[in-house]
Amino acid sequence: MTTYHDRTTHVRDTSPPTWERPPAAPAENPPFVRRLWRGRPEDPRWARPAFLGLLLATLLLHLYDLSASGYANSFYSAAVQAGSKSWKAFFFGSLDASNAITVDKPPASLWPMELSVRIFGLNSWAILVPEVLMGVGTVAVVYAAVRRRFSPAAGLIAGAVLALTPVAALMFRFNNPDAMLALLMALACYFVIRALEDGRTRWLVWAGVAIGFAFLTKTLQAFLILPPLALAHAVCAPVRMKKRLGQLALATVALVVSGGWWVAIVELWPASSRPYIGGSQNNSFLELTFGYNGLGRLNGDETGSVGGGGGNGGGNWGETGWDRLFSSSIGGQISWLIPAALILLVAGLVATRKTGRTSVTRGSFLVWGGALLTTMLVFSYMQGIFHEYYTVALAPYIAPLIGMGSVLLWEKRDKVWASLTLAAAMTATAAWGYVLLNRSSDYLPWLKWLVLVGGLTAALGLIFAGRLGHGLALGAAGLGLVAALAGPAAYTLTTLNEGHTGSIVTAGPAVAGGRGGPGGAGGPGGGGPGAGGFPGGGQNQQNGNGNARGGQGNGFPGGGFPGGGQNQQGRNTAPGGPTGDGGRMGGGGGIGGLLNGASVGSEARKLLETDADRYTWAAAAIGAQNAASYQLSTGEPVMAIGGFNGTDPSPTLAQFKKYVEEGKIHYFIASGTRGGMGGSSDGTSSRITSWVEANFKKVTAGSATFYDLTQKASS
Repeated sequence: MTTYHDRTTHVRDTSPPTWERPPAAPAENPPFVRRLWRGRPEDPRWARPAFLGLLLATLLLHLYDLSASGYANSFYSAAVQAGSKSWKAFFFGSLDASNAITVDKPPASLWPMELSVRIFGLNSWAILVPEVLMGVGTVAVVYAAVRRRFSPAAGLIAGAVLALTPVAALMFRFNNPDAMLALLMALACYFVIRALEDGRTRWLVWAGVAIGFAFLTKTLQAFLILPPLALAHAVCAPVRMKKRLGQLALATVALVVSGGWWVAIVELWPASSRPYIGGSQNNSFLELTFGYNGLGRLNGDETGSVGGGGGNGGGNWGETGWDRLFSSSIGGQISWLIPAALILLVAGLVATRKTGRTSVTRGSFLVWGGALLTTMLVFSYMQGIFHEYYTVALAPYIAPLIGMGSVLLWEKRDKVWASLTLAAAMTATAAWGYVLLNRSSDYLPWLKWLVLVGGLTAALGLIFAGRLGHGLALGAAGLGLVAALAGPAAYTLTTLNEGHTGSIVTAGPAVAGGRGGPGGAGGPGGGGPGAGGFPGGGQNQQNGNGNARGGQGNGFPGGGFPGGGQNQQGRNTAPGGPTGDGGRMGGGGGIGGLLNGASVGSEARKLLETDADRYTWAAAAIGAQNAASYQLSTGEPVMAIGGFNGTDPSPTLAQFKKYVEEGKIHYFIASGTRGGMGGSSDGTSSRITSWVEANFKKVTAGSATFYDLTQKASS
């Protein structure tokens, strides 16, 4: 039996431990402001202010210097711009307002940004603030889910772990779909846990709705957690088996409806009057879903892509295997607390083994733990396209396991097995934190020793936590928490202090043998497949996204942590965003790669803007990133030939010729990437390029080269 202390008198509580208590019955509602600040009547006075403080701190940290990233991933920013001008582009997720081709994902993640830009205009903050708010919302959902069953302290630990995960700090202020995906996955888990509490069907239906909209965010990745969530409900829900199966069926219907309505409209819409489905090879969203974005990600057979592992346990996207998430490229992004989370997951299941079938505590471990394990398994062995930032999907599952498991074992610390397990989790965290920090030997070299020595000291104290006085035991726990979060917190602060642009971004500093660093990397070896011929990046060289680091730094540029080294970032010139030297983009309107945009000079911008309202597209360019840069700079629609990779068969040469004959396209932007990323010399993009070069007049504007499609080349 556990002893609890009332605020005024000391009483012995004979009720079950906090982690097995049902939620308290609602009391009479006080005024809203007081209720917002005070929280639940059974909570200690510090709980709600601490929670609101956590959310405020997360918000302010993620808003810090937000505009340093400019348009972030110009691929999605161009689509946001298009959707803010055309409701048709809004619905389909088109890359341009004239609706030539879509992005290679469903459009749900674009919708909040597009509405924001419609209200506040096109600028970095209007695009990225919705992502920040989704990140704060994810922290709030994780706190709420953990606090309901365990305690406010467990919820705060879980929320802090999520907020200080480096890859989460990166993606919660970036315009890729992953912020919305993380929020919806966390909501789905929360709703399932609510269904385990009272057996109400509505919660499971809401979970189905959340996963359905997650599908409209990033297609089949949303379904990775379906098996563990369905299994947890089938085993633990407090209703009869027949009703459990019926609830799962209704949740499936909700999932299909919420995720399928858009798919049905797109598939039934006449292809001739809608944009081409980017990323597909036959203009079908279903083919995109089950091919390029589906099975192709698992087996590496991705038609139109640079290819994946090819079934040999490795390939263009790194070696696969159980240790992939702990590798040099990925470890510092997400893996800091994975060992502890796995230890605490096992401990939580062992601790609840004698509870009844309907134990919500055990169900919570099954939900969060199952989601973590299935996602880790797929990420570890998928042979197709895999980027470091994908691992943000793991963060909402790791954080609850840390909060729930640590508090559960803390309440049982008088038992030897519980205190030893806490110590083991702390030891694993300290040792692994030391290894991760040692991969960047010049990055805050003192920090790895603080983490190792502090963590091992805390582990020693936790072994005897049940025998130490209350103050000493709390001191050991506090020291352990600081040591566990010091490494990811440092990586997070470094990430927040840097702008990030391009298609492939990573959190934290550069690491030996990795592709990471503020600004990210351009693919395997740093340069990335088809990254415009950029040199392969070794240690301290960040390529492929328009950012360059000049030397390995020991902290923040110009200050922050002691010994701030030289960290320089070349940024693309973009309206509403930062300006700089353009990195390797070529200062005055040079070409861009297929993983990053071009730096558009004033002369090139003026050329495209002239008489642009007379044309459906001011220009056409090979590859979406190249087209996006000119579109964002001029505000005029630019056709992305071949979609993101430049390899989609859209438009065909015949279609392109027809557009030119009808006077719909003014200029063709020469890029030097004729076949697209990984494309062949006889692909659609190459044939269009050859035809243009042979038949139309070349025009230069600054360092950029164009072809005027209204003027034939002289003989």
